[in-house]
Amino acid sequence: MTTRDTALLEFLIQFITDERRQRFEEVLDYRTRHITVVLEDIFQPHNASAVLRSCDLRGIQDIHIVENNYEYDVNPDVVLGSTKWLNLYHYNGVEFNTPMVYEHLHEKGYKIVATCPHRNDFTPDTLPLDQPIALVFGTEKLGLSDYAVEHADMHVRIPMYGFTESYNISVSAALLLYSLTNRLHASTDIDWHLSEDERNELRLIWTRRTLSRIRQYERKFAELHPEFE
Repeated sequence: MTTRDTALLEFLIQFITDERRQRFEEVLDYRTRHITVVLEDIFQPHNASAVLRSCDLRGIQDIHIVENNYEYDVNPDVVLGSTKWLNLYHYNGVEFNTPMVYEHLHEKGYKIVATCPHRNDFTPDTLPLDQPIALVFGTEKLGLSDYAVEHADMHVRIPMYGFTESYNISVSAALLLYSLTNRLHASTDIDWHLSEDERNELRLIWTRRTLSRIRQYERKFAELHPEFE
């Protein structure tokens, strides 16, 4: 957070209700970047939106969207406004963007975890969480690309005991995130919380997205603080 952003947050937050400020703090207590989600070519609007909703409800802040063959399409009736509270990063600059997101996340210190029903590396109960992880999900029909599977650091599968071959992707994401975030919340030796600077950054983003007349408020801030312009 820059000095200007800190001053802007202090100015803007006075225009939202006490209830909304309290809700921000309650949500921030469970927000994390220790787990992030990567979606590779998820194009079904219902499933794409359901995954985002699960991410918000389980405290996952960052979602990386890889658009190799399909543009990511969100159904507003399913997502129910959850995108308002999330950071979505789109990768669509070249024909095949999966290596780009893998490189970016490795540079950020993440271990890449491909979700694969036929690889037996780990289950949600045994997947190591000592380092930040990026869970990679693919389409229901085709699954992940060969590159996404072979260049992952680890693989995770959700045990199945029926005849059907795999879970629906939105169900798979919900089950994994529920199990893994519960493990984080119960841990005493993993620092999964956001830093205070990260919390302030989100307070500013969320406050901006909450205020319906944000441009008017920011113009007023500029008038009161010409030193930042």
